[in-house]
Amino acid sequence: MSASYTRRTFLATSGLAAAALASVPQPAKQPSGDVAQKQPGEVSVWVTDDHHVLSRVTPVKWQIARAPALSNAISLDPQKKSQEILGFGAAFTDAACFMLNQLSPAARDQLFHTLFHSSEMGFSVCRSCIGASDYSATLYSYDDGDVDPELKRFSIGHDRAYILPIIRAARKVNPDLFLFASPWSPPGWMKANGSMLGGSMRRAHMPSYANYFLKFLQAYEDEGVPVQAVTIQNEVDTDQDGRMPACIWPQEYEVDFVTSHLGPLFRRTGTKTKIWLIDHNYNLWGRALAELESPGLRDYANAIAWHGYVGQPEWMDRVHNAYPDVDMFWTEGGPDYTAAGYASDWAKWSAMFTGILRNCCRSITAWNFALDERGRPNIGPFSCGGLVTIDSQNKAISHSGQFRAFAHFSHFLPRGSRRFESQSKDNDIQHVGFETPAGQNVLVLTNSGSDRNCQLRLDNYAASLSLSQNSVTTLVWSS
Repeated sequence: MSASYTRRTFLATSGLAAAALASVPQPAKQPSGDVAQKQPGEVSVWVTDDHHVLSRVTPVKWQIARAPALSNAISLDPQKKSQEILGFGAAFTDAACFMLNQLSPAARDQLFHTLFHSSEMGFSVCRSCIGASDYSATLYSYDDGDVDPELKRFSIGHDRAYILPIIRAARKVNPDLFLFASPWSPPGWMKANGSMLGGSMRRAHMPSYANYFLKFLQAYEDEGVPVQAVTIQNEVDTDQDGRMPACIWPQEYEVDFVTSHLGPLFRRTGTKTKIWLIDHNYNLWGRALAELESPGLRDYANAIAWHGYVGQPEWMDRVHNAYPDVDMFWTEGGPDYTAAGYASDWAKWSAMFTGILRNCCRSITAWNFALDERGRPNIGPFSCGGLVTIDSQNKAISHSGQFRAFAHFSHFLPRGSRRFESQSKDNDIQHVGFETPAGQNVLVLTNSGSDRNCQLRLDNYAASLSLSQNSVTTLVWSS
Protein backbone atom coordinates (compact mmCIF):
# COMPACT_ATOMS: atom_id res chain seq x y z
CA MET A 1 0.00 0.00 0.00
CA SER A 2 1.53 3.31 -1.05
CA ALA A 3 2.12 6.12 1.42
CA SER A 4 -0.25 8.33 -0.55
CA TYR A 5 -3.05 5.83 -0.15
CA THR A 6 -2.56 5.29 3.58
CA ARG A 7 -2.43 9.05 4.11
CA ARG A 8 -5.46 9.73 1.94
CA THR A 9 -7.57 12.28 3.78
CA PHE A 10 -11.01 11.48 5.06
CA LEU A 11 -12.78 14.00 2.88
CA ALA A 12 -11.28 12.62 -0.31
CA THR A 13 -12.37 9.07 0.41
CA SER A 14 -15.70 9.78 2.04
CA GLY A 15 -17.00 11.39 -1.14
CA LEU A 16 -16.49 8.16 -3.08
CA ALA A 17 -17.97 6.07 -0.29
CA ALA A 18 -20.97 8.35 0.07
CA ALA A 19 -21.71 8.13 -3.64
CA ALA A 20 -21.63 4.35 -3.50
CA LEU A 21 -23.65 4.09 -0.31
CA ALA A 22 -26.35 6.43 -1.52
CA SER A 23 -27.08 4.21 -4.52
CA VAL A 24 -28.40 1.12 -2.70
CA PRO A 25 -31.47 -0.05 -4.61
CA GLN A 26 -34.85 -0.13 -2.90
CA PRO A 27 -36.74 -3.41 -2.87
CA ALA A 28 -39.38 -3.89 -5.53
CA LYS A 29 -43.01 -4.10 -4.42
CA GLN A 30 -44.14 -7.67 -4.05
CA PRO A 31 -47.52 -8.74 -5.44
CA SER A 32 -50.14 -9.81 -2.95
CA GLY A 33 -51.72 -13.26 -2.87
CA ASP A 34 -50.29 -16.59 -3.96
CA VAL A 35 -47.98 -16.21 -6.96
CA ALA A 36 -45.60 -18.50 -8.75
CA GLN A 37 -41.95 -18.24 -7.80
CA LYS A 38 -40.31 -15.43 -9.74
CA GLN A 39 -36.75 -15.01 -10.87
CA PRO A 40 -34.82 -13.04 -8.23
CA GLY A 41 -34.02 -9.44 -9.07
CA GLU A 42 -30.77 -8.18 -10.56
CA VAL A 43 -27.85 -8.33 -8.15
CA SER A 44 -26.15 -5.03 -7.34
CA VAL A 45 -22.46 -5.42 -6.49
CA TRP A 46 -20.07 -3.34 -4.36
CA VAL A 47 -16.35 -4.14 -4.13
CA THR A 48 -13.36 -3.15 -2.02
CA ASP A 49 -10.02 -4.45 -3.25
CA ASP A 50 -6.58 -3.10 -4.15
CA HIS A 51 -8.18 -0.85 -6.80
CA HIS A 52 -11.66 -0.06 -5.42
CA VAL A 53 -13.08 1.44 -2.22
CA LEU A 54 -16.69 0.37 -1.78
CA SER A 55 -17.20 0.85 -5.50
CA ARG A 56 -20.37 -0.16 -7.31
CA VAL A 57 -19.43 -2.37 -10.25
CA THR A 58 -21.25 -4.23 -13.02
CA PRO A 59 -24.32 -6.05 -11.67
CA VAL A 60 -24.91 -9.74 -12.18
CA LYS A 61 -28.13 -11.57 -13.03
CA TRP A 62 -29.71 -14.78 -11.86
CA GLN A 63 -30.14 -17.37 -14.60
CA ILE A 64 -32.10 -20.60 -14.56
CA ALA A 65 -29.61 -23.29 -13.50
CA ARG A 66 -29.24 -25.81 -16.32
CA ALA A 67 -26.21 -27.73 -14.99
CA PRO A 68 -25.09 -29.18 -11.67
CA ALA A 69 -23.58 -26.74 -9.22
CA LEU A 70 -19.85 -26.15 -9.42
CA SER A 71 -17.70 -27.69 -6.70
CA ASN A 72 -17.12 -24.29 -5.09
CA ALA A 73 -20.73 -23.08 -5.42
CA ILE A 74 -22.29 -21.27 -2.48
CA SER A 75 -25.84 -22.47 -1.82
CA LEU A 76 -28.23 -19.91 -0.33
CA ASP A 77 -31.35 -20.69 1.70
CA PRO A 78 -33.09 -17.40 2.62
CA GLN A 79 -35.97 -19.34 4.18
CA LYS A 80 -33.73 -20.71 6.94
CA LYS A 81 -33.21 -17.79 9.32
CA SER A 82 -31.21 -17.39 12.52
CA GLN A 83 -30.16 -14.44 14.69
CA GLU A 84 -31.43 -10.90 14.31
CA ILE A 85 -28.81 -8.18 13.92
CA LEU A 86 -28.62 -5.42 16.53
CA GLY A 87 -25.88 -3.45 14.79
CA PHE A 88 -22.21 -2.51 14.40
CA GLY A 89 -19.91 0.09 15.90
CA ALA A 90 -16.78 0.84 17.94
CA ALA A 91 -15.74 2.09 21.37
CA PHE A 92 -15.93 5.62 22.78
CA THR A 93 -12.86 5.12 24.95
CA ASP A 94 -11.39 8.08 26.80
CA ALA A 95 -8.53 8.02 24.27
CA ALA A 96 -10.86 7.93 21.26
CA CYS A 97 -12.99 10.79 22.58
CA PHE A 98 -9.83 12.75 23.41
CA MET A 99 -8.71 12.48 19.78
CA LEU A 100 -12.16 13.12 18.29
CA ASN A 101 -12.44 16.22 20.46
CA GLN A 102 -9.31 17.63 18.76
CA LEU A 103 -10.96 17.77 15.34
CA SER A 104 -12.48 20.99 14.07
CA PRO A 105 -16.27 21.04 14.41
CA ALA A 106 -16.67 20.78 10.62
CA ALA A 107 -14.29 17.80 10.32
CA ARG A 108 -15.90 16.03 13.26
CA ASP A 109 -19.39 16.60 11.87
CA GLN A 110 -18.32 15.14 8.53
CA LEU A 111 -16.71 12.14 10.18
CA PHE A 112 -19.73 11.51 12.42
CA HIS A 113 -22.07 11.72 9.43
CA THR A 114 -20.03 9.01 7.73
CA LEU A 115 -19.80 6.85 10.86
CA PHE A 116 -23.32 7.12 12.26
CA HIS A 117 -25.79 8.30 9.64
CA SER A 118 -28.05 5.60 8.22
CA SER A 119 -27.20 6.67 4.66
CA GLU A 120 -23.54 5.79 5.24
CA MET A 121 -21.86 3.49 7.79
CA GLY A 122 -24.87 3.55 10.10
CA PHE A 123 -22.99 2.53 13.26
CA SER A 124 -25.52 1.79 15.97
CA VAL A 125 -23.98 -0.42 18.72
CA CYS A 126 -21.14 1.29 20.57
CA ARG A 127 -19.21 0.86 23.78
CA SER A 128 -18.14 3.25 26.51
CA CYS A 129 -15.91 2.74 29.53
CA ILE A 130 -16.88 2.95 33.19
CA GLY A 131 -13.77 4.80 34.33
CA ALA A 132 -10.34 4.46 32.73
CA SER A 133 -9.37 1.69 30.32
CA ASP A 134 -5.91 0.98 28.93
CA TYR A 135 -6.82 3.49 26.22
CA SER A 136 -7.20 6.59 28.38
CA ALA A 137 -5.24 9.80 28.65
CA THR A 138 -5.18 9.51 32.46
CA LEU A 139 -5.89 6.89 35.13
CA TYR A 140 -9.18 7.59 36.89
CA SER A 141 -12.29 6.10 38.47
CA TYR A 142 -15.46 7.85 39.61
CA ASP A 143 -14.47 7.52 43.28
CA ASP A 144 -10.71 7.81 43.75
CA GLY A 145 -9.07 7.99 47.18
CA ASP A 146 -9.53 6.21 50.48
CA VAL A 147 -12.21 3.64 51.22
CA ASP A 148 -15.65 5.16 50.56
CA PRO A 149 -18.33 2.43 50.83
CA GLU A 150 -21.16 4.99 50.74
CA LEU A 151 -19.71 6.51 47.52
CA LYS A 152 -19.85 10.04 48.93
CA ARG A 153 -17.17 11.15 46.46
CA PHE A 154 -18.80 9.59 43.38
CA SER A 155 -18.60 11.88 40.35
CA ILE A 156 -18.53 11.50 36.56
CA GLY A 157 -16.97 14.97 36.32
CA HIS A 158 -14.05 13.62 34.26
CA ASP A 159 -16.41 12.48 31.49
CA ARG A 160 -18.09 15.86 31.08
CA ALA A 161 -15.02 17.39 29.42
CA TYR A 162 -15.15 15.42 26.14
CA ILE A 163 -16.55 11.88 26.54
CA LEU A 164 -20.19 12.78 27.11
CA PRO A 165 -20.22 15.57 24.48
CA ILE A 166 -18.77 13.17 21.88
CA ILE A 167 -21.35 10.46 22.63
CA ARG A 168 -24.17 13.01 22.56
CA ALA A 169 -22.94 14.23 19.17
CA ALA A 170 -22.96 10.66 17.83
CA ARG A 171 -26.46 10.01 19.18
CA LYS A 172 -27.66 13.23 17.55
CA VAL A 173 -26.67 11.75 14.17
CA ASN A 174 -28.11 8.34 15.05
CA PRO A 175 -30.83 8.59 17.71
CA ASP A 176 -31.12 4.78 17.71
CA LEU A 177 -27.59 4.33 19.04
CA PHE A 178 -27.40 1.38 21.45
CA LEU A 179 -24.70 2.02 24.07
CA PHE A 180 -23.18 -0.56 26.38
CA ALA A 181 -20.56 0.18 29.03
CA SER A 182 -17.74 -1.83 30.60
CA PRO A 183 -15.40 -1.23 33.55
CA TRP A 184 -11.71 -2.10 33.31
CA SER A 185 -11.34 -1.77 37.07
CA PRO A 186 -13.34 -0.81 40.13
CA PRO A 187 -11.88 2.03 42.21
CA GLY A 188 -8.61 0.85 43.72
CA TRP A 189 -9.95 0.83 47.26
CA MET A 190 -12.40 -1.95 46.30
CA LYS A 191 -9.55 -4.29 45.32
CA ALA A 192 -7.10 -6.53 47.11
CA ASN A 193 -4.06 -4.61 45.86
CA GLY A 194 -5.52 -1.14 46.45
CA SER A 195 -4.84 -0.08 42.84
CA MET A 196 -6.73 0.13 39.55
CA LEU A 197 -3.70 -1.52 37.89
CA GLY A 198 -4.19 -5.29 37.97
CA GLY A 199 -5.30 -7.12 41.08
CA SER A 200 -8.65 -8.66 41.99
CA MET A 201 -12.05 -7.67 43.33
CA ARG A 202 -12.86 -7.99 47.05
CA ARG A 203 -16.20 -9.55 47.96
CA ALA A 204 -16.73 -7.15 50.86
CA HIS A 205 -17.15 -4.24 48.44
CA MET A 206 -19.66 -5.87 46.09
CA PRO A 207 -22.67 -4.00 47.56
CA SER A 208 -20.87 -0.68 47.06
CA TYR A 209 -19.81 -1.67 43.58
CA ALA A 210 -23.39 -2.48 42.58
CA ASN A 211 -24.35 1.02 43.72
CA TYR A 212 -21.38 2.37 41.74
CA PHE A 213 -22.88 0.87 38.57
CA LEU A 214 -26.29 2.32 39.40
CA LYS A 215 -24.89 5.78 40.09
CA PHE A 216 -22.99 5.67 36.79
CA LEU A 217 -26.14 4.77 34.85
CA GLN A 218 -28.22 7.42 36.61
CA ALA A 219 -25.56 10.10 36.08
CA TYR A 220 -25.23 9.28 32.38
CA GLU A 221 -29.02 9.29 32.02
CA ASP A 222 -29.10 12.75 33.60
CA GLU A 223 -26.54 13.86 30.99
CA GLY A 224 -28.76 12.69 28.13
CA VAL A 225 -26.73 9.53 27.48
CA PRO A 226 -28.77 6.45 28.43
CA VAL A 227 -26.85 3.17 28.58
CA GLN A 228 -28.73 0.08 27.40
CA ALA A 229 -26.37 -2.64 28.72
CA VAL A 230 -23.37 -3.18 30.98
CA THR A 231 -20.77 -5.88 31.34
CA ILE A 232 -19.44 -6.73 34.78
CA GLN A 233 -15.75 -6.56 33.86
CA ASN A 234 -13.71 -6.15 30.71
CA GLU A 235 -11.70 -9.39 30.35
CA VAL A 236 -12.64 -11.10 33.57
CA ASP A 237 -9.67 -13.44 33.96
CA THR A 238 -6.57 -11.29 33.52
CA ASP A 239 -4.82 -8.48 35.36
CA GLN A 240 -2.28 -7.81 32.54
CA ASP A 241 0.60 -8.04 35.04
CA GLY A 242 -0.48 -4.79 36.63
CA ARG A 243 0.44 -2.73 33.57
CA MET A 244 -3.03 -1.29 32.91
CA PRO A 245 -6.46 -0.87 34.51
CA ALA A 246 -7.67 -4.45 34.96
CA CYS A 247 -9.27 -6.69 37.55
CA ILE A 248 -9.55 -10.44 37.97
CA TRP A 249 -13.10 -11.70 38.60
CA PRO A 250 -13.26 -15.40 39.46
CA GLN A 251 -16.25 -17.19 38.00
CA GLU A 252 -18.04 -17.50 41.33
CA TYR A 253 -17.49 -13.77 42.00
CA GLU A 254 -19.18 -12.74 38.77
CA VAL A 255 -22.12 -15.07 39.43
CA ASP A 256 -22.48 -13.86 43.02
CA PHE A 257 -22.25 -10.20 42.02
CA VAL A 258 -24.99 -10.57 39.43
CA THR A 259 -27.36 -12.80 41.42
CA SER A 260 -26.94 -11.26 44.89
CA HIS A 261 -26.11 -7.62 44.21
CA LEU A 262 -26.36 -5.99 40.78
CA GLY A 263 -29.33 -7.93 39.43
CA PRO A 264 -31.52 -7.48 42.51
CA LEU A 265 -30.52 -3.79 42.75
CA PHE A 266 -31.53 -3.19 39.13
CA ARG A 267 -34.84 -4.94 39.78
CA ARG A 268 -35.60 -2.98 42.95
CA THR A 269 -34.86 0.34 41.27
CA GLY A 270 -36.62 -0.44 37.99
CA THR A 271 -33.36 -0.14 36.05
CA LYS A 272 -33.90 -1.53 32.54
CA THR A 273 -30.20 -1.77 31.59
CA LYS A 274 -29.26 -5.29 30.48
CA ILE A 275 -26.41 -7.27 32.04
CA TRP A 276 -23.95 -9.09 29.74
CA LEU A 277 -21.48 -11.68 31.06
CA ILE A 278 -17.82 -12.69 30.45
CA ASP A 279 -16.72 -9.87 28.06
CA HIS A 280 -13.64 -11.84 27.05
CA ASN A 281 -12.29 -14.37 24.58
CA TYR A 282 -13.83 -17.36 22.83
CA ASN A 283 -11.76 -19.73 24.95
CA LEU A 284 -13.96 -18.91 27.95
CA TRP A 285 -16.91 -20.76 26.43
CA GLY A 286 -16.72 -23.29 29.29
CA ARG A 287 -16.96 -20.54 31.88
CA ALA A 288 -19.94 -19.10 30.00
CA LEU A 289 -21.72 -22.46 30.19
CA ALA A 290 -20.96 -22.82 33.90
CA GLU A 291 -22.23 -19.34 34.72
CA LEU A 292 -25.43 -19.83 32.74
CA GLU A 293 -26.02 -23.06 34.67
CA SER A 294 -25.74 -21.24 38.01
CA PRO A 295 -29.05 -21.09 39.93
CA GLY A 296 -30.77 -17.74 39.62
CA LEU A 297 -28.30 -16.11 37.25
CA ARG A 298 -30.54 -16.11 34.19
CA ASP A 299 -33.16 -14.23 36.18
CA TYR A 300 -30.88 -11.21 35.71
CA ALA A 301 -28.53 -11.89 32.79
CA ASN A 302 -29.15 -13.68 29.51
CA ALA A 303 -26.34 -12.58 27.20
CA ILE A 304 -22.64 -13.25 26.64
CA ALA A 305 -20.12 -10.67 25.41
CA TRP A 306 -17.14 -12.02 23.44
CA HIS A 307 -13.69 -10.84 22.37
CA GLY A 308 -11.79 -12.34 19.47
CA TYR A 309 -8.16 -12.38 20.64
CA VAL A 310 -7.91 -16.05 21.70
CA GLY A 311 -9.73 -19.10 20.33
CA GLN A 312 -12.09 -19.57 17.39
CA PRO A 313 -15.52 -18.03 16.77
CA GLU A 314 -16.95 -21.54 16.30
CA TRP A 315 -16.50 -22.05 20.04
CA MET A 316 -19.33 -19.58 20.68
CA ASP A 317 -21.65 -22.13 19.09
CA ARG A 318 -20.99 -24.48 21.99
CA VAL A 319 -22.78 -21.98 24.21
CA HIS A 320 -25.47 -21.23 21.64
CA ASN A 321 -26.23 -24.92 21.12
CA ALA A 322 -26.72 -25.40 24.87
CA TYR A 323 -28.64 -22.14 25.37
CA PRO A 324 -30.16 -21.06 22.05
CA ASP A 325 -32.12 -18.25 23.72
CA VAL A 326 -28.99 -16.59 25.13
CA ASP A 327 -27.89 -13.58 23.07
CA MET A 328 -24.30 -13.27 21.81
CA PHE A 329 -22.53 -9.95 21.25
CA TRP A 330 -18.98 -9.34 19.99
CA THR A 331 -17.65 -6.45 22.05
CA GLU A 332 -13.97 -5.86 21.26
CA GLY A 333 -11.29 -6.27 18.61
CA GLY A 334 -9.15 -3.80 16.72
CA PRO A 335 -6.17 -3.36 14.42
CA ASP A 336 -2.49 -3.00 15.30
CA TYR A 337 -1.16 0.34 14.07
CA THR A 338 2.32 -1.18 13.67
CA ALA A 339 1.07 -3.89 11.28
CA ALA A 340 2.05 -3.52 7.62
CA GLY A 341 -1.55 -4.17 6.58
CA TYR A 342 -3.21 -1.68 8.94
CA ALA A 343 -4.75 0.24 6.01
CA SER A 344 -5.25 -2.66 3.58
CA ASP A 345 -6.30 -5.75 5.57
CA TRP A 346 -10.03 -5.36 4.80
CA ALA A 347 -10.26 -8.99 3.67
CA LYS A 348 -8.80 -10.22 6.96
CA TRP A 349 -11.35 -8.24 8.94
CA SER A 350 -14.24 -9.15 6.67
CA ALA A 351 -13.40 -12.83 7.09
CA MET A 352 -13.32 -12.33 10.86
CA PHE A 353 -16.66 -10.51 10.85
CA THR A 354 -18.13 -13.30 8.74
CA GLY A 355 -17.05 -15.93 11.26
CA ILE A 356 -18.49 -13.90 14.13
CA LEU A 357 -21.84 -13.48 12.41
CA ARG A 358 -22.02 -17.09 11.24
CA ASN A 359 -21.66 -18.12 14.86
CA CYS A 360 -24.71 -16.38 16.27
CA CYS A 361 -23.48 -12.93 17.30
CA ARG A 362 -26.03 -10.14 17.02
CA SER A 363 -23.54 -7.29 16.94
CA ILE A 364 -19.90 -6.44 16.26
CA THR A 365 -18.27 -3.58 18.15
CA ALA A 366 -14.65 -2.74 17.37
CA TRP A 367 -12.14 -1.24 19.78
CA ASN A 368 -11.13 2.47 19.69
CA PHE A 369 -12.98 4.70 17.25
CA ALA A 370 -9.89 6.85 16.80
CA LEU A 371 -6.26 7.06 17.96
CA ASP A 372 -3.24 8.97 16.74
CA GLU A 373 -0.57 7.65 14.38
CA ARG A 374 1.27 5.99 17.30
CA GLY A 375 -1.80 4.37 18.81
CA ARG A 376 -2.11 6.95 21.57
CA PRO A 377 -3.22 8.08 24.09
CA ASN A 378 -2.82 4.90 26.12
CA ILE A 379 -1.63 3.69 29.51
CA GLY A 380 -1.42 0.02 28.57
CA PRO A 381 1.06 -2.39 27.01
CA PHE A 382 -0.58 -2.88 23.59
CA SER A 383 -0.03 -1.38 20.12
CA CYS A 384 -3.65 -0.96 19.08
CA GLY A 385 -4.66 1.34 16.28
CA GLY A 386 -7.93 3.16 15.82
CA LEU A 387 -10.74 2.36 13.46
CA VAL A 388 -9.53 5.66 12.02
CA THR A 389 -6.26 7.46 12.64
CA ILE A 390 -6.18 11.17 13.47
CA ASP A 391 -2.73 12.63 12.86
CA SER A 392 -1.53 14.28 16.07
CA GLN A 393 0.00 17.21 14.17
CA ASN A 394 -2.25 18.13 11.24
CA LYS A 395 -5.43 16.25 12.33
CA ALA A 396 -5.70 14.50 8.95
CA ILE A 397 -7.95 11.42 9.08
CA SER A 398 -7.04 8.11 7.49
CA HIS A 399 -8.82 4.77 7.56
CA SER A 400 -7.91 1.28 8.66
CA GLY A 401 -8.63 -1.88 6.71
CA GLN A 402 -11.11 -2.67 9.48
CA PHE A 403 -13.01 0.53 8.62
CA ARG A 404 -13.17 -0.55 4.96
CA ALA A 405 -14.46 -3.99 5.92
CA PHE A 406 -17.14 -2.59 8.23
CA ALA A 407 -18.74 -0.61 5.41
CA HIS A 408 -19.62 -3.83 3.59
CA PHE A 409 -21.68 -4.92 6.59
CA SER A 410 -22.85 -1.95 8.63
CA HIS A 411 -24.32 0.14 5.81
CA PHE A 412 -26.22 -2.68 4.16
CA LEU A 413 -27.54 -4.38 7.32
CA PRO A 414 -29.89 -2.19 9.36
CA ARG A 415 -31.09 -3.28 12.78
CA GLY A 416 -33.56 -6.13 12.46
CA SER A 417 -31.81 -7.84 9.55
CA ARG A 418 -31.72 -11.62 9.97
CA ARG A 419 -28.99 -13.98 8.94
CA PHE A 420 -29.96 -16.75 6.53
CA GLU A 421 -28.24 -20.04 5.79
CA SER A 422 -25.42 -20.26 3.24
CA GLN A 423 -23.24 -23.31 2.62
CA SER A 424 -20.27 -24.31 0.46
CA LYS A 425 -17.89 -27.26 0.27
CA ASP A 426 -15.07 -24.84 -0.58
CA ASN A 427 -13.49 -22.75 2.19
CA ASP A 428 -11.62 -20.39 -0.13
CA ILE A 429 -14.46 -17.86 -0.05
CA GLN A 430 -16.06 -16.76 3.24
CA HIS A 431 -19.74 -15.94 2.97
CA VAL A 432 -22.63 -14.76 5.13
CA GLY A 433 -26.14 -13.76 4.04
CA PHE A 434 -29.01 -11.71 5.48
CA GLU A 435 -32.53 -10.54 4.81
CA THR A 436 -33.19 -6.92 5.75
CA PRO A 437 -36.43 -5.63 7.29
CA ALA A 438 -37.23 -4.09 3.88
CA GLY A 439 -37.06 -7.54 2.25
CA GLN A 440 -33.74 -7.19 0.47
CA ASN A 441 -31.20 -10.01 0.42
CA VAL A 442 -27.60 -9.12 1.28
CA LEU A 443 -24.62 -11.44 0.81
CA VAL A 444 -21.06 -10.56 1.81
CA LEU A 445 -18.25 -12.52 0.13
CA THR A 446 -14.63 -12.36 1.27
CA ASN A 447 -11.76 -13.53 -0.91
CA SER A 448 -8.50 -13.44 1.04
CA GLY A 449 -6.58 -15.34 -1.66
CA SER A 450 -5.90 -14.91 -5.37
CA ASP A 451 -8.39 -14.04 -8.12
CA ARG A 452 -11.12 -16.65 -8.44
CA ASN A 453 -14.59 -17.22 -9.84
CA CYS A 454 -17.63 -17.82 -7.67
CA GLN A 455 -21.01 -19.40 -8.37
CA LEU A 456 -24.11 -18.77 -6.28
CA ARG A 457 -27.11 -21.10 -6.22
CA LEU A 458 -30.54 -19.98 -5.07
CA ASP A 459 -33.38 -22.47 -5.55
CA ASN A 460 -33.35 -23.18 -9.30
CA TYR A 461 -31.24 -20.16 -10.18
CA ALA A 462 -27.52 -19.55 -10.50
CA ALA A 463 -25.36 -16.45 -10.69
CA SER A 464 -21.63 -16.20 -11.38
CA LEU A 465 -19.11 -13.49 -10.66
CA SER A 466 -15.37 -12.94 -10.46
CA LEU A 467 -13.73 -12.06 -7.15
CA SER A 468 -10.41 -10.23 -7.20
CA GLN A 469 -7.64 -11.00 -4.74
CA ASN A 470 -7.79 -9.46 -1.25
CA SER A 471 -11.37 -8.37 -1.81
CA VAL A 472 -14.67 -7.87 -0.03
CA THR A 473 -17.84 -7.95 -2.14
CA THR A 474 -21.38 -7.10 -1.03
CA LEU A 475 -24.31 -8.28 -3.16
CA VAL A 476 -27.84 -6.91 -2.84
CA TRP A 477 -30.97 -8.17 -4.58
CA SER A 478 -34.72 -8.27 -4.12
CA SER A 479 -36.64 -11.53 -4.04
